[in-house]
Amino acid sequence: MLRNFVKRSRFLSYSCLSSWVHHLFFGRYYKTMERAVVRCVPSESKLTISFTLDGSQKHMLRDQNEELGKVLARISNGIVKAQNKAKKSKKNQCNDPSTAVAPTVTLHYKGDFVPNKVPNVDAWQDGAVLHVGEVRYNIERNPPVFTTAELPVTLMAGFPICPKLEVEFGDLSHCIFRWYKQSAANEDSWVEAGAERVLTPSNGDIGLKVKLKCTPGNDAKYGVAKELVSNIIEAGPGACTFDSRHPYTQKVTDDSTLRVVSYNILADIYAQTDLSKTVLYPYCAPYALGVDYRQNLIKKELVGYNADIICLQEVDKGVFSDSLSPALDAFGMQGVFRIKEKQHEGLATYFRKSKLQLLSQHDVILSEALKNDSLHLPLLDSLSKNLTLSEKVTQRSTTLQVTVFQPLGDASKPICVANTHLYWHPKGGNIRLIQIAIALRHLKQVVSVEYPGASLLFLGDFNSSPSSGVFQLLSQGCVPATHPDWTSGGPEEQCPMELNNPFKLQSACGEPAYTNYVGAFHGCLDYIFTEPQILSVEQVIPMPNHQEVTTHHALPSVSHPSDHIALVCDLKWK
Repeated sequence: MLRNFVKRSRFLSYSCLSSWVHHLFFGRYYKTMERAVVRCVPSESKLTISFTLDGSQKHMLRDQNEELGKVLARISNGIVKAQNKAKKSKKNQCNDPSTAVAPTVTLHYKGDFVPNKVPNVDAWQDGAVLHVGEVRYNIERNPPVFTTAELPVTLMAGFPICPKLEVEFGDLSHCIFRWYKQSAANEDSWVEAGAERVLTPSNGDIGLKVKLKCTPGNDAKYGVAKELVSNIIEAGPGACTFDSRHPYTQKVTDDSTLRVVSYNILADIYAQTDLSKTVLYPYCAPYALGVDYRQNLIKKELVGYNADIICLQEVDKGVFSDSLSPALDAFGMQGVFRIKEKQHEGLATYFRKSKLQLLSQHDVILSEALKNDSLHLPLLDSLSKNLTLSEKVTQRSTTLQVTVFQPLGDASKPICVANTHLYWHPKGGNIRLIQIAIALRHLKQVVSVEYPGASLLFLGDFNSSPSSGVFQLLSQGCVPATHPDWTSGGPEEQCPMELNNPFKLQSACGEPAYTNYVGAFHGCLDYIFTEPQILSVEQVIPMPNHQEVTTHHALPSVSHPSDHIALVCDLKWK
């Protein structure tokens, strides 16, 4: 019995001593200034207060108009509850009957006490000091912080690593970036590798990881840095089809010229289907159809064009937000996205922020415009004569993305950029004619009513060969009712009519032998149409040669990320 008492006494002494050491240590520690972050946004009714107390992270969500005293009392009461709870714990056997004493909690600003009646929105100022007993917290109100900070899943030597970064209360141009790479595989030692937002690893980095330390900032202060460690860097594919094109686009054009790109990048939702893997692209290595692999190639290709306007088709929603936009933003481009109805992919238009200003957007779903806009009433009346064709047209989710820009240096030159991806079916020439007629009338309305005198740039995957009615209408100005495309859907879908183009357009890149090259088909389906009286063609970037395209039989391949080939040209203002 005595032995048990001695053992218990020893335990009690050790337990009480540990508690005394704990309070002594933390009492000294808290005499230094801690950090408390307050997030307060005018558009929101509540603010958040975040700080660390006794090793525990606290997050308080409070009304902005609430009195300060209520928050301070809540902090004090919370400490008392925590202390009383600890005293009742079985681990605390000091037999101390005393109750916890509430600490004094006050807020000070510029040396003055902040009255308890002051509302939170006014009380929690940047630079204020929160006193919690002996602890002092420096208040940082709305410091820059990364709300998103991610590295790509797949990294390849020779391909740029573009982190996805979103910063609140800051700007990426004021952030600090430090890249490091492993000094050797499987070692936790790092050597500095770069100080830019983007890093391109070399072949010597294969098998290693990289680390990014990024510090959010604005023009006045910096926030807390984040560290991101990558997966292992893999070997790249070697030469790609676009490598031979990049020497023509090494620099951004001057203000007198626009470099324009149109590219169907093959949506991941289509590339990953069993049909694609076994029927459409059986020659393509399965890993080369993966979205992470293809995105590495697409980003490097697009960045290397140094374009002013990029119009993309078949863009997955996630690819736009998580991959393309972070990468292109790092190189000075901003994008807008229009998803197709009932689809997970759509159209994206990017523009160079240093040269162009976005004025407005006028996107339409072509079938909805046909049914609801009186502008298309004559076309709708003609189409109503054939209910079969009318139903097929109105069931399509084909979209026209329309974005109006003006050069930053010349407000007198607005430019209307139209981006589309017409109906795909080989026997759908008649449907595509209706779709392009709707598109042209909508565009005419934009440039004649909304922006008189604006020039038109019409890009996309038109799914139409140079012999098609669509190409004839766009390039020659008229398509007769006798054109064979009116009978492409069979006798039950015939609804011939003459269509006229209100614009004078030309194909800036001419008629390439093909812009789409797969195992069972190759042909020219993509175009960049311009008004030659306003924008003349200064340079057409050569297409990859046939040997490059067919090295791996067809497209896509390990060296080319899509089944289409990008069109790239330089246009000069007249």
